[in-house]
Amino acid sequence: MEYAQQLFGDFFGPEWGPALFLLVKNVLLIVAIVLPLMLAVAYLTFAERKIIGYMQLRVGPNRVTFFGIPWLGGWAQPIADAVKAVMKEIIIPSGANKVLFVLAPILTFAPALAAWAVIPFSPDAVLADINAGLLYILAMTSMGVYGIIIAGWASNSKYAFLGAMRSAAQVVSYELAMGFALVCVLMMSQSLNLGDIVKGQQGASMLNWYLIPLFPMFLVYFISGVAETNRAPFDVAEGESEIVAGFHVEYSGMAFTVFFLAEYSNMILVAMLASIIFLGGWLPPVNIAPFTLVPGFIWLVLKASFLLFCFLWFRATFPRYRYDQIMRLGWKVFIPITLVWIVVLGLVMQLPASIRSAFPLNLWFH
Repeated sequence: MEYAQQLFGDFFGPEWGPALFLLVKNVLLIVAIVLPLMLAVAYLTFAERKIIGYMQLRVGPNRVTFFGIPWLGGWAQPIADAVKAVMKEIIIPSGANKVLFVLAPILTFAPALAAWAVIPFSPDAVLADINAGLLYILAMTSMGVYGIIIAGWASNSKYAFLGAMRSAAQVVSYELAMGFALVCVLMMSQSLNLGDIVKGQQGASMLNWYLIPLFPMFLVYFISGVAETNRAPFDVAEGESEIVAGFHVEYSGMAFTVFFLAEYSNMILVAMLASIIFLGGWLPPVNIAPFTLVPGFIWLVLKASFLLFCFLWFRATFPRYRYDQIMRLGWKVFIPITLVWIVVLGLVMQLPASIRSAFPLNLWFH
C-alpha cells in the first residue's frame, strides 16, 4: 500500500498524487464490497426459493444450468432472472409523476448501499472506520422509507399509495424499537464504533457476547429488522391478497428490480449488524483451536447466514399479521420492553464494582 501511494506521488506529483491515490483506493474498496453484495443478493433469492421449496415438499428451481452441466441445475436461475429484468421494458404510467417515479427506486437503493460503508468485516477490513458508525447506520436505514413513500405517491395509484402509507407507518414504528434496542448496546460498549463494539465482546467464549445479557433486545432488534425490510409476516406493505403488490405495483423491468435489490440488501445488512452487535462479529464462539484458525470473516458470514435462514424460515412458517396487530406489537410491546430494559441496564451499571464482580456481570461491564 505504501509503495502504491509513493508511486502515485512520483507519477502525479506531491500535489495530486495523494488525492488520486485515496480516490482510486476508495473506489476499489467500494467495488470490492458492492460486487459480492450483489452476488449475495442474487443467490439469496435462489436460496429462498430452494429452502422454502424443501419446507413445502417441492423442489424449487432445478432447470437453468451453466453450459448444461447437469449437477448445477437451478444454480444459473438468478443470472437468468437478472438478464430477463434488464431486457424488460420500463413502463411509466401516463398519470404518474415521471421524475419522482424514476427517482424513487434510487432513493430506496442508495441508502441500502451507503450503510455498508461502516460495516467491519474483520478487525482491519472496513471502508470507513468512523466513531459514529452505529448512528450512521440508523440514519441511512431510516432514509429508505422516503423512496417507498415517493414511489407510492408518484405512481398515481390507490393501491400503491395505500402500500406506501402502510410501509411508512410500519418503518417509523419499528425504527423506534430498533433504536432503543441499540441504545442498550451503546450503554454496554460505551462506543458508537462498530469495531469497538465487537472488541468489547472479546473473551474466552461466546459467554462474553452481548447476546447473553441483551437477549430480549436481540429479539426486539431482529424482529424489528424483519418488519423494517417488509418481510413476511410483516409484509402488509406488499400484501398481494389485499393491495396487489403495494407501493411498487406500477413498476416493471429494472425499476422493479432496484426495489428488489434494496429489500434483499437490507436483509443482509440487518443480519450482518445483528451478528456484529450481539453475536461477536468476527469473533469465534470459543477462543481455542481449531476455532481460532478459522478467519474472522468466515465466522461473521456464518452468523449472518444463519440469521438470513431465519428470515426465510419465517416466511415459510408464519401467516401475514393484520395491520392493527403489527402496530400493536411495535408500540405496545416492543417499545415498552426496550424502555424497561434501558432502565434496568442503567441500574445494573450503577452497582458497585464489588457487587458486580461477585456475579457474571464482570464479563460485560469492564
